[in-house]
Amino acid sequence: MSAAAPDPQATSPTNAIRDIADVAAIEVITTAAVHLMSAAAVKCGLSEDTTDGAGSDYLDLDEARKLIHALAALVTASAPDIGSTHARSLRDGVRSLQLAFREASPFPDEPGEGPGEKFTGYVT
Repeated sequence: MSAAAPDPQATSPTNAIRDIADVAAIEVITTAAVHLMSAAAVKCGLSEDTTDGAGSDYLDLDEARKLIHALAALVTASAPDIGSTHARSLRDGVRSLQLAFREASPFPDEPGEGPGEKFTGYVT
């Protein structure tokens, strides 16, 4: 039995544009933020241990710094537009990642110099 060929109409650029046009900006922003958070958490060594290795095997603080910085900038810049409910959750996520980064770092940054602290201020 052969598999059915994909419907060319379903994957056309026009349909993709129409699909993205139906998504509210707040959903795009929060989805991007969640992706940045997830990637930063993995790079901070916070992923679960699996049969392939320990979560700490994925620790890469240079990459985590970049991701947290981008996340903090996105959350800070978009907070007025996405509303306090969404922004509060995202800020909590940024703060948690900043603290995890500091804990994982063998050489802690000076106050205000940690990832994203340019946008959030020093995190305690």
